[in-house]
Amino acid sequence: MINTFGEDVSIRIGYAPGAYDLFHVGHLNLLRHAKGRCDFLIAGVVSDDMLELTKGRRPVIPLEERLAIVSHISYVDRAVAEVVPDKLETWESVRFNVLFKGDDWRGTAKGEKLERDFAAVGVEIVYFPYTLHTSSSMLRRALSGIAGEREPVEATG
Repeated sequence: MINTFGEDVSIRIGYAPGAYDLFHVGHLNLLRHAKGRCDFLIAGVVSDDMLELTKGRRPVIPLEERLAIVSHISYVDRAVAEVVPDKLETWESVRFNVLFKGDDWRGTAKGEKLERDFAAVGVEIVYFPYTLHTSSSMLRRALSGIAGEREPVEATG
């Protein structure tokens, strides 16, 4: 079946954007669930600059390393760097027909805007449960605590 953009929509091309910083089981769950809902999965790894712009901090793991990690996950057919803040702009270059997000976006102003914007171009938004017990933010806090509690290293000699 061909849509108004001349694209074959019988093939479900999924897009799962994320920082994928400090890769953990929540990321793996999102990618596994996404792959189960599409024929071809593209993971959009948000660039360091975009993370700083949108979240106010740079990632712990640089973009090239996050891309290498995500591209080697068996559920991911292709990993791309997401370098613009507007998901529609990303859609114009990547072309997908289903976008996967964590359900922490559902019912929010940004989630509703995403749904409206993508409905206009025929992209379905699918929400997956957010993994509450593990997140990159939690890992970052735990690592900061560990780093702050280091015991002094004794000199050998």
